[in-house]
Amino acid sequence: MKAALTKLNFAELWKKYRFVVLILLAGVVLMLLPTGSDKEKQQTQEESRETFSLEETERKMEEILGKIQGTGKLQVMLTLKSGSRLQLAEDTDRDEGDGESSINRETVTLNRGSGYQDIVVTQQFYPDYQGAVVVCQGADQAAVRLAVTEAVAVLTGLSSDRITVVKWNS
Repeated sequence: MKAALTKLNFAELWKKYRFVVLILLAGVVLMLLPTGSDKEKQQTQEESRETFSLEETERKMEEILGKIQGTGKLQVMLTLKSGSRLQLAEDTDRDEGDGESSINRETVTLNRGSGYQDIVVTQQFYPDYQGAVVVCQGADQAAVRLAVTEAVAVLTGLSSDRITVVKWNS
């Protein structure tokens, strides 16, 4: 008789609290699942903050422009008016007293733990190009010169009078 009584109580308890038990089990399973490591988070943050390389930009442009029909062998040189720069978040305090005022500015940093601090970037400015020279084998054809000039103008934001396309000396 006791066995039937305990079986009955367990069945009733299970019916009454089965959802609570299932939710608790799901919570335990979720807590045991691995999460991304701090190194992965730092790598994604570093990748999101791109650095500008003039040589890399020229190499990519040579690769793209080399695919234009008729260009042949080519080389690109870009000149910069101003390089890329970052605008950092600043904490500004103004102190006024005795007719004098002073402003204290401090760059905002985030503490990432283990002595690692990260700066807060509010805006990233890309470089301003001054001019471009493209030397290619197909520059004697007007259609190739036009296509290369238009492509460089689109990629750099330069006007066509600041882009020169000349024939490669064979």
